[in-house]
Amino acid sequence: MKKALLTLSALALCMAAGSALAKEYKELRFGVDPSYAPFESKAADGNLVGFDIDLGNAICAELKVKCKWVESDFDGMIPGLKANKFDGVISSMTVTPAREKVIDFSSELFSGPTAYVFKKGSGLTEDVASLKGKTVGYEQGTIQEAYAKAVLDKAGVKTQAYQNQDQVYSDLMSGRLDAAIQDMLQAELGFLKSPKGEGYEVSEPVDSELLPAKTAVGISKGNKDLKALLDKGIKALHDDGTYATIQKKHFGDLNLYSGK
Repeated sequence: MKKALLTLSALALCMAAGSALAKEYKELRFGVDPSYAPFESKAADGNLVGFDIDLGNAICAELKVKCKWVESDFDGMIPGLKANKFDGVISSMTVTPAREKVIDFSSELFSGPTAYVFKKGSGLTEDVASLKGKTVGYEQGTIQEAYAKAVLDKAGVKTQAYQNQDQVYSDLMSGRLDAAIQDMLQAELGFLKSPKGEGYEVSEPVDSELLPAKTAVGISKGNKDLKALLDKGIKALHDDGTYATIQKKHFGDLNLYSGK
């Protein structure tokens, strides 16, 4: 009898723990850097818009929790997670071995290559040799920063860091930069399709193991409960067609999901 009572008590504790977990995530706070259209940016009315924003809101709706967006420069995302400023990062954060040492990730959100932006007719290409002696800008905290320091700096290319992508493009247009390096889709759809992007072009993808393509939600190290919750929500978006609808809204027939 005592054994039965102990078993029931253990079951009750497990159920209580489960209830506590559900209550813990009545709200999900996502860190975002809104300078990276069409993934995340601010509309004229100040509202956050973009592919990642729609995905995050859809995940929250699926999980029946409230979504709260917390703005931050990109290089403040991982420190922000560690300081509990937000629960996760949905801001085009690529999964890299270096980041996986300090944070965990959900299942894949999307994948995309890296490319340069420069003026049409500049004679520049994705070949590092063509950039020697030129100045290339990048956003701090990105995989492009790691690539710039490991490859471009050593190849005689001048590099310049910026707090956000808007600042990168501002200096590109002013002539202080010869090129910018960032996500290829962001360059094509966020810059070239805007009035500011007239007269510029995007290079071919930059091929390097330092520039992986898989993007996911960044979460605190060891938070298995949140990972399971987010993975459940992401899978549901694929299963019921919500992901495909959001993808088509922002990218037409282009498929961003590798399925891995």
